[in-house]
Parts: sequence; structure tokens; C-alpha cells
Amino acid sequence: MPINIAIDGPVGAGKSTISDAVAARLGILHLDTGAMYRAVGLYMLRGGIDPQDESRVSAALPQVNITVNYVNGKQQTVLNGEDVTDLIRTGEVSAAASAASKWPEVRRKMVSAQQRIASEADILLDGRDIGTRVLREAPVKIYLTADAEERARRRYVQNLENGDTTPYEKVLEELRKRDEQDMNRETDPLRQAEDAILVDTTGMTFEESVEAIIAVVRNAYGTC
Repeated sequence: MPINIAIDGPVGAGKSTISDAVAARLGILHLDTGAMYRAVGLYMLRGGIDPQDESRVSAALPQVNITVNYVNGKQQTVLNGEDVTDLIRTGEVSAAASAASKWPEVRRKMVSAQQRIASEADILLDGRDIGTRVLREAPVKIYLTADAEERARRRYVQNLENGDTTPYEKVLEELRKRDEQDMNRETDPLRQAEDAILVDTTGMTFEESVEAIIAVVRNAYGTC
């Protein structure tokens, strides 16, 4: 059986960057499942489809083909043959992804693809329903979080590095709205799995966060 690690948590918790580092240290792949939902959101925006419109989103899904490649160990998200890795990291796409991801048909399609990928390789998956839906039997489940203000600060700094000058107050407001939507959607809401270990990185350095997760993994898998 391949090594499977499930990491869930709210927006801005650092799941993607921390998971990248953990996977690299362990010598396994990292699947950012949020990137797959972002690609769905991007498709809907490009097609002028309101991601809040369940019927139109569901009708468009057969035309959405999302695949994942790995180049030098890094995930490349491909939408209908186009590498959209760098195009899906905007606030607009993030909001569209959050809206579209609440629909059952979208989640079924993405979950199926994620489970298939996880069955074929030693891999760490991060997202919002990995431990509760995608990899329910994973030996390692972690719920990664930090307080809202800290998560907003990190996202604000990340945005500035990417040329996005959205004020911190606006980033915090949008983050809280995203938390509300993710935690209260009917299908696969964000929550900590009963057997997941909580890792709160508020006040922790990046390296401390990585080490905390690696310690959990090694406790489960030995000298992984």
C-alpha cells in the first residue's frame, strides 16, 4: 500500500507551502487538491458561468478535464491541456473555486480523481475534505490551522509578493467569508476528522510547522 498523508485546514493555513516542504523532506509527492478546484473555478469564470449557479456548473463539468503532472517533483495543474498552475492563484479564482466546490457533482468528480491519484503513489494530499472524505483510511491525518488574523497576515504578505495590493482588512474579511462558506456547505464541509491530529501554527515558524507534521508522520510510519 502506498504512503498516504491527509492534511486539511482552512484557507491561509499554509497547507500548500508546508505540504510541499513536508513531501520534499519525506521524498514523496504532494497533491494540492485545492488547485484542482481552482482550475474548475477558472474554467467557469472564463466561460462566463456563475459558479453559484449549480445547474450551469454541473452542465459544464463534462467539458472540464483536469490532470496533474509532476515536473521536478512540483505539481503542474493542467486544464483541458493548458498549464494553469500560475493562473489559478488570484483572489477571483479562489472565490470562484470556493463557490463551485460546494456543488455535489463537482466534488464527486474531483474526489474520484484524487482517490485514483492517491492509490497509485506515495503521496501527501492537502485540502478541506481529505481526511473526512477523500482518504478516510489514511494512517496520518492532520488538521492544520492558525487563527484568522495570522492566516490573513500570511495571505496579505503572499499577495504583495505577487503584486496584489489588496488591503489587509479586506483580505481578513474575505478569509472569514471563505471560512464561513467552507465550514457550512452541505457537501463535504471543512471540519477536523475525529482521528486527525490538530497542528495550530499560530506563532510557529515555517520550519517548526514542517517539523511538527514530520514528527506525526514518522510516529505513524516509522523511518518514513
